[in-house]
Amino acid sequence: QVQLVESGGGLVQAGGSLRLACTASGRTFGRYIMRWFRQAPGKGREFVAHINWSDSTYYADSVKGRLTIARDNAKKTMYLQMNSLKPEDTGVQDCSAGNVWGQGSQVTVSA
Repeated sequence: QVQLVESGGGLVQAGGSLRLACTASGRTFGRYIMRWFRQAPGKGREFVAHINWSDSTYYADSVKGRLTIARDNAKKTMYLQMNSLKPEDTGVQDCSAGNVWGQGSQVTVSA
């Protein structure tokens, strides 16, 4: 079974950039649709983006044009490049593969 470990969160000023990584263990990484979610303080988890095995991507309207999802199957890693960050992007960013979740990575965007 896949296990996921996230990295790359942190504190950034509005307009700045961060890149998150989600690295998987296990041999079947390439078969999964990989997804990013986020949870803002006091709110529920919301979908951000996904990428499938053929690198087809889909984004929530709120992040289109600012966030880019990508994957490197050889490294068993999915990425989320976050540009033009806004304070409302603050929250715990989480990756998933099927019903497996990472540990979460805090992103804080200051005004």
